Amino acid sequence: PEKASAGSVLHWREGAVEGVRLSRPEALNAVDRERAGAFLAACEQVAADPEVRAVLLSAEGRAFMAGGDIGEMQADPARAAQQLIAGMHGGIRLLTAMDAPVVCAVQGAVAGGGLGLMLSCDLALAAEGTRFGVAYPLIGASCDCSTSWNLPRVLGLRKAMELALLADTVDAAQALQLGLGNRVVAAQSLEAEALAMVQRLARGPTRALGAMKKLLRSALHNDLDEHLDAEAAQF
Repeated sequence: PEKASAGSVLHWREGAVEGVRLSRPEALNAVDRERAGAFLAACEQVAADPEVRAVLLSAEGRAFMAGGDIGEMQADPARAAQQLIAGMHGGIRLLTAMDAPVVCAVQGAVAGGGLGLMLSCDLALAAEGTRFGVAYPLIGASCDCSTSWNLPRVLGLRKAMELALLADTVDAAQALQLGLGNRVVAAQSLEAEALAMVQRLARGPTRALGAMKKLLRSALHNDLDEHLDAEAAQF
């Protein structure tokens, strides 16, 4: 595939599939202001491409993402957090709004903003051995990256409260049972399985899949009458 990189975030294209790959493995892909800006830039490129039909979000190394860069936030808490969050939230908004389905492939550790980023994607595959955690209370912070919006929708309020307030971690099998992810695969098969899924989605009816995404994401906000009207309009 054709590849480009900016600030430790790789952006690649293969046919109708586009990829965004976090590439700061030495720091467990922890996000700082530079990487948040690079993530937003990569998402802007993907969202602006009229030919994209599916997106794969992944990361290099032994962890998907261990959250934000604690050292940078300690050095300049308010400004660093504000700029980091702005970049990550901008990218998440773009990926969520796309017609093209977004698949996330995770391994190792998925913590803090990494969990929110994974939850914001449409589908998620996890390698065996992956561990998931909200983690924010461990640094005295509340959630970002859509974590607090997605967790109660995926898990229900009680379980979301448990994971968020106690900051416990769950393994890949537990995550699958809870609905945090869609499939658990052998670690050595993660990349191939994820690529096969996005290629399958890329062969599908992209605009219809985009309409399905919008309907499913809005379902919990609408009453039945509103949603029936939305279904009729999208169809």
